[in-house]
Amino acid sequence: MQGKGFIKFMAILLGIVCLYSLSFNIITYNVEKKAKEFAKGDEAKEKAYLDSMATEKVYPVLGLTYQQVKSKEINLGLDLKGGMNVTMEISLAELTKSLAGNTSDENFNRALSNAQTQMNAGGKDFITLFVSEYEKLVPNGKLADFFANQDNSAQLKATASNSEVKSYLSKEANSAIDRSFIILRSRIDGFGVVSPNMQKQEGSNRIFIEMPGIQDKERVRKLLQGSAELQFWQVYQSQEVYPILENINKTLAITVKDTVATKAAADTTAKGGKLAGLTKGATTPAAKDTSATARAAELAKTSPLINTLLQLPIYQGENGQPQLMPGAVVGYALQKDTAKVNAMLARPEIKSLVPTTLKFMWGIKPRTGTKAFELYAIKVTSLDGRPDLSGDAVANARDGYDQNNNPDVTMFMTSEGAAKWKKMTAEAAADPNNKKAIAIVLDNSVYSAPTVQNEIPNGVSSITGSFTKEDTKDLANVLKAGKLPAPAKIVSDFVVGPSLGQQAIDSGLLSFVLAFVVILAFMAFYYNKAGWVANIALLINVFFIMGVLAAFGAVLTLPGIAGIVLTIGLSVDANILIFERVREELALGKSTNVAIREGFKHAMSSILDSNITVFILGVILFVFGSGPVQGFATTLCVGIVTSLFAAVLISRLIFESMMDKKANITFDNSITRGAFKNLAFNFVGRRKLYYIISTVIIVAGIGMYFKNDGLHLGVDFKGGRTYMVKFDKQLNTEEVSKTLSANFEGEEALVKTIGTDNSLKITTPYHITDQAADADKIVESALRKGLDGLGAKYTIESSQKVTPTIASDIITSAVYAVLFSCLVMFIYILVRFKKWQYGLGAVIALFHDVLLVLSFYTILDGVLPFPLEIGQDFIAAILTVMGYTMTETVIVFDRIRERLAEAGKDDMYGEERNKLINFALNSTLSRTILTSLSVFFVLIVIFIFGGDSIRGFIFALLIGRIIGTYSSLCISTPIVIDLSNDEKSVK
Repeated sequence: MQGKGFIKFMAILLGIVCLYSLSFNIITYNVEKKAKEFAKGDEAKEKAYLDSMATEKVYPVLGLTYQQVKSKEINLGLDLKGGMNVTMEISLAELTKSLAGNTSDENFNRALSNAQTQMNAGGKDFITLFVSEYEKLVPNGKLADFFANQDNSAQLKATASNSEVKSYLSKEANSAIDRSFIILRSRIDGFGVVSPNMQKQEGSNRIFIEMPGIQDKERVRKLLQGSAELQFWQVYQSQEVYPILENINKTLAITVKDTVATKAAADTTAKGGKLAGLTKGATTPAAKDTSATARAAELAKTSPLINTLLQLPIYQGENGQPQLMPGAVVGYALQKDTAKVNAMLARPEIKSLVPTTLKFMWGIKPRTGTKAFELYAIKVTSLDGRPDLSGDAVANARDGYDQNNNPDVTMFMTSEGAAKWKKMTAEAAADPNNKKAIAIVLDNSVYSAPTVQNEIPNGVSSITGSFTKEDTKDLANVLKAGKLPAPAKIVSDFVVGPSLGQQAIDSGLLSFVLAFVVILAFMAFYYNKAGWVANIALLINVFFIMGVLAAFGAVLTLPGIAGIVLTIGLSVDANILIFERVREELALGKSTNVAIREGFKHAMSSILDSNITVFILGVILFVFGSGPVQGFATTLCVGIVTSLFAAVLISRLIFESMMDKKANITFDNSITRGAFKNLAFNFVGRRKLYYIISTVIIVAGIGMYFKNDGLHLGVDFKGGRTYMVKFDKQLNTEEVSKTLSANFEGEEALVKTIGTDNSLKITTPYHITDQAADADKIVESALRKGLDGLGAKYTIESSQKVTPTIASDIITSAVYAVLFSCLVMFIYILVRFKKWQYGLGAVIALFHDVLLVLSFYTILDGVLPFPLEIGQDFIAAILTVMGYTMTETVIVFDRIRERLAEAGKDDMYGEERNKLINFALNSTLSRTILTSLSVFFVLIVIFIFGGDSIRGFIFALLIGRIIGTYSSLCISTPIVIDLSNDEKSVK
């Protein structure tokens, strides 16, 4: 074996990378375990402990804090942890109308309405649709008349053509989406979500947001859908505000009760990370220093605010005495203490001490490397309490570099805004010895407070500071946010309760372990010592998969775990291919060493072809899918790459080592030795029988399709709301459906049992097209009213909403995914095997498989004790089934190609071709059956133990596995005969 040294080096290097990536999970697990031990079930104490550890260094070698380590671990998805995800859609229709000055032109507004209708029906590019619709309504109309103005004259001329206007609108639309992303991310960060996942869905006007652990969905919806408001305020200096803060502190010392003071003292202790020393068995000085605790308690009584919750910006002066640092920041507080500070400042006796011209605002994000937020004192100069300048005064902003090549932001004001900006900046820069700042405020949080150096008369400002390039890009987007509001609406959401998440973790891990044990036992039993080599490679492969996922920062979901488990099943395929070829070589009388080398050599082509086809389908799944489907595709693709490395290269190294030591290597035992020998099934001769069987099943499926009024589409494909409800007793589904329909004003309430008899899945289209802000609340109120009348206690464990717009896009993506997969497979086989009949035969088999799976779904829907819905996960299952079929088909094609090469022919015809195809099918039958059985065993284990939420998905894979095996043996390869025009003697 050549390159053994390089393979060993790569294996060790990959192992180190994986170990490093997984080490963060180990560190966070240990910290969180100590937090649980300390809290003893008290969630508030556990959170306080973890807050105290945020800036503590917990990774001894690298010196990383808990907060830094936490951000690098494998994150769990909502289905494993509980939480909420939403898909936000930026209203490009309202953006376009705003850019046109909210024109009342009838044709313009009709074009907007028509474009939105087409978008809802599955259109992709709103701007293209709008321009096209306007040109239909006004053939010679000039769009520049609506959009060109003095403020954007640099980007758009009054004489611009419609295509130039379209380009301008597209840029503004993309910019609006980017700005919305920044605003939403700032809001989520302010909400305090741990490890949020945000993604712009490329090619669309949507943003996907995943928030693990969040359950307050009404608060989230209000937070995300509120309009962004950009403001510019003058600020007080720290020296001006200190007397007010001191007066507040003295008043609080008189009025705050001792119990509150004691609690503040305990929080002060937590702030320094001292809670870590209070765990059981701790020996740190903090655990024993009761005098320090007493001093903190006394300080909290005498100074409840300053130096207890709020730290002043202090530095040591030249005389060695503490001095107030000049500037706009008046104090700092830890994130967990900001709410307490707000509560103190909101007390009636304290509000009376604060001038009406002053209001406090927090910074948008913590100071670098800490969890401390800055407090600013905003100066209110108008009688109505409005800001000096609002976001509509900003014409444009862009990030760049100053003359010293440091990142900066250039801001351009409108003509009206420039006059106000001149006055504001003149006042801020009036005192050369005490230049003041102006606060840039977004959603009542200070995003930046740059110090003004000089009066700015022309409305063009340069904002500099200790910025990174990402900071200036974000700030530029924020400055543009107030100019052209593009409302963001939630078009789909998914909420999972923590109990359901824990149940998913337990069932997912159980299925993983059991499936893994099944595979190990099967390989060890069937292939004896060689099976143990495959098992070692499999263990290494699982380690690699988890390490690579951690390195990529992947979010692990339940479909992702299913993808890993399936990868385990598929990874043995390479070893089975190799071992079966070795057994063939041994049967020819070759020595073990020669047989192993020949087995690896002859199996390599089939292994590469089969893995490449599945990898391509995984990529297609990732591109066209979203959410759980992408999670499944990610783990599948990663698993295929690591499986090739582990199953082929590492197992080869182990065999080479065993051969060097002259170890006895066996590939069978007395039970399996004669399996699959001397097989001679006439697959080609019986192909017409197989065609009839498939036709009967498909016809039956079509009949049931019409009988059932179509396929049972999930909310992914038709829109609607779905709720998973668990009751304390069994209920009649028809009675529940009737009760809920009455509460839903006659709208359908589809109720099905899922898993246990007391768990129901409720789906309804009630108010799904209602765009009102309170539509979700109306539906949930009607649901709860109906459930309350059933006479049973219940828990809503998860909910999902998908609007018809999203559903339309998902259907389009699903169709494209299947069609594109077929096209790619045809091209790949055509290139690899040089015969169009092989490519077309494989594609026909793929369509055959899809039709059979759909037919079984229509026939068995309502018969099985779980819903068979057509949704995104079903599409993932279909594409995976297609991958199975392609894997097995190309392996047979590889054997045909090999046999032709041995005979020195390009092709065979007539009866000779029939014999060749039968030979190829029979000679690879052992591999086909063994691989199918191994994957089938894995799927059965996941089906039984993997949880209710993926049972329908796994069922699709189960029947798909059976259909795929049947199709590859009886349809795809035999059909090549019927596609050959030169076939003369087929019987």
